[in-house]
Order: sequence, then structure tokens, then C-alpha cells
Amino acid sequence: MDILAQVLNGLGIGSIYALVALGYSMVYGIVQLINFAHGDIIMVGAYVTYVGLVMAGVPLWAAVLISILFCGLAGVLIEKLAYSRLLKMGPREFLC
Repeated sequence: MDILAQVLNGLGIGSIYALVALGYSMVYGIVQLINFAHGDIIMVGAYVTYVGLVMAGVPLWAAVLISILFCGLAGVLIEKLAYSRLLKMGPREFLC
């Protein structure tokens, strides 16, 4: 039974790594910029879920839904405040 639990844990963690890698490759393929904010957004999502579960006492499904909405909003803000400005700048303006 221990080996089955470890296999399931490994598959779960490997799936998370695969999703992060897929996000990196999609962003780089579309924007031609490497976005290292994926780890930050995942960490913020985990923290929001923790706060919802432990401190606010909301059910798991509600905490996950709030986390998804919060991280989605954070992603949109990062795109509007950072990526759109970087894409509009030329290479010389970016380096100075």
C-alpha cells in the first residue's frame, strides 16, 4: 500500500511540474519572453487557498474557486502592467 501512495504522490507532483513547464513554453512561444512569474503566481494561489481554508474557514471548493479568480486577476494585471509595456518598447528602450 505504501508504494501505491508514493506512486500517486509522484504522479500528482509530476503533473504540477508539467503544468508549470507547459506554461513556460506557451508564454515563451507566444510572447518570446520568459516569464518567471509562474512560480510566484502558484505560490500566491496556494497562500490564498490556505488563508481561505484555515483563517476564513470556507469550504475547500470555495477556497479553490477564490484562489483561481485571484490568480486570474493577478495574471491579467501582470500582463497589462508589465508585458504590454515590454512588447510596445523597442530593444533599445528596453535596455536603457
